[in-house]
Amino acid sequence: MTDAVLIEALRWMLMSRIYDERATALQRQGLYGVFSPAFGQEASVVGSAMALDPVRDWIVPQYRELMALVRHGYPLERLAAMGMGRVTEAARIPDGVNVLPNQVALATQLPHATGLAWGLKLQRKDSVVMTYVGDGGSSEGDFHEGLNLAGVQRAPVVFFLSNNQWAISTPRRVQSATPSFALRAAGYGFPGVEVDGNDVLAVYSAAGEAVQRARAGEGPTLIESVTYRMSFHNTTDNPSLYEDPKQRDDASRRDPIDRVVRYLTGRGLWDEERDKETRASVRAEVDAALEKAAAFPVVTPNQLFDHIYAELPERLRRQREELSSDRSQT
Repeated sequence: MTDAVLIEALRWMLMSRIYDERATALQRQGLYGVFSPAFGQEASVVGSAMALDPVRDWIVPQYRELMALVRHGYPLERLAAMGMGRVTEAARIPDGVNVLPNQVALATQLPHATGLAWGLKLQRKDSVVMTYVGDGGSSEGDFHEGLNLAGVQRAPVVFFLSNNQWAISTPRRVQSATPSFALRAAGYGFPGVEVDGNDVLAVYSAAGEAVQRARAGEGPTLIESVTYRMSFHNTTDNPSLYEDPKQRDDASRRDPIDRVVRYLTGRGLWDEERDKETRASVRAEVDAALEKAAAFPVVTPNQLFDHIYAELPERLRRQREELSSDRSQT
């Protein structure tokens, strides 16, 4: 990773942190839906995404990789509009942006990612798919199905497992007896790599090697990015009921953003003035995106029937007409 790319990565990490703060504040005001921050996991999300080429590669996300999607071309205001419940045509993924929608049902995106990668391989395209899952999702059956098929077909897919030590409130030590989730890759016939998920340079390097392998036709890789969730699972969660405060304190000393700032400062590439300017610029960009998102069209009841069938069956057509009639009378 060059100095310029590292500075770009830091900006994306700051955008992730600042967006988390703003989205959480809006959720507390009733202006945003349930939100899952990436607080503490920014190096994992950004470092992995920056190993991809947005023109030819694909991202199949879970729900905590928002800045990976934005870096890949999904406009932030559209993602924010989705979070605000403005799920309309205006907020859809733009044509030409190689990402699939966020997935909340754990690990169900992994078979999709494998199928997408297999399809790209059959079309002889020079493309790689990166898909994300957490340590909790790795206990789902879809994890096995997705990785098993990817290994059999040597699909060009990178499975990026963010081990943030918590499956909601279930700690890592209770969830699995394996000393490393990366070891599971051997059972599917491809490499598994464990990396310091709070070191953006290490994540970028591991992801870059996995992408290169996939692009060369050498098949999948499982990357376990060992990090820590320095916040709640989502805005319905209260970690104080189950998390030892010492764990959070220890993790804060390994804050991935602070690590990059210290590294760049030590090399004379960052200082307090540049830090203030960058944070102010990012905050303005995030606020502008949220302001645009709030102006997106609201969802109407009739949109329940959109994007379901190419042509609505007669029964659903009648239901839509009845709904429209009832609304016009109120």
